[in-house]
Amino acid sequence: MARDLVIVEKGSFTMGDTWGDGYDWETPTHKVTLTYDFCLGKYQVTFDEYDAFCNATWRSKPYDEYIGRGKRPVINVSWKDAIAYCNWLSEKEGIPKAYDDDGNLLDKDGMITTDPSKVVGYRLPTEAEWEYAARGGNKSKGHKYSGSDNVDDVAWYGQSGTQEVGRKVPNELGLYDMSGNIWELCSDLYGNYSSSAQTNPYNNSGSNRVSRGGSFVFNARYVRVASRMSYESTDAFGFLGFRIARTVP
Repeated sequence: MARDLVIVEKGSFTMGDTWGDGYDWETPTHKVTLTYDFCLGKYQVTFDEYDAFCNATWRSKPYDEYIGRGKRPVINVSWKDAIAYCNWLSEKEGIPKAYDDDGNLLDKDGMITTDPSKVVGYRLPTEAEWEYAARGGNKSKGHKYSGSDNVDDVAWYGQSGTQEVGRKVPNELGLYDMSGNIWELCSDLYGNYSSSAQTNPYNNSGSNRVSRGGSFVFNARYVRVASRMSYESTDAFGFLGFRIARTVP
């Protein structure tokens, strides 16, 4: 594996605003079942990691807003930048890449798929995977924020800049900064929720990409595990980054 990944075991959960104090676009709540195990980055991808990708591929490095680089999460990267990084990791390890040039998911044979369980390479998490993991997966204690009901235990929010990854308390699975620090891009396109139960969902219709987790510049309401936002595939902001995922081979 390219970096520190946490295994998230398969299971079911209720997705969306289960507390009733969120936003309309977090409803209706609905049951989601994931029938496969997957891995998720223990930390958000850092400037150190992304800068190595830029050096290897002759890409220009993203602007750090004078906040700092190193072990701070990379910012000012778009969804297209993030999937290019994922494909680069896959190619480095000699495994089939997860995305084609249009951003479609690919299976082990390079065929377009909408089933994340069939994707071998490094990728962004699906929105359902992200929320399931943020809630603690099958070890969940039902916290409103990822790892605690006390937002200050786990999240950087209402701040003037990012912080180095891993400095707050992790959640039940050992994942850090799932609440706050930066918004994290997901693989899916953004869409309205349905009340219907879903298995291994992946939304590939729409125009904008989902982001999750809130960020340092937003208030506490946005760092709840049910919080969601959307951005265009080419948007790059000083509060937007990502973490990597991979289906367990």
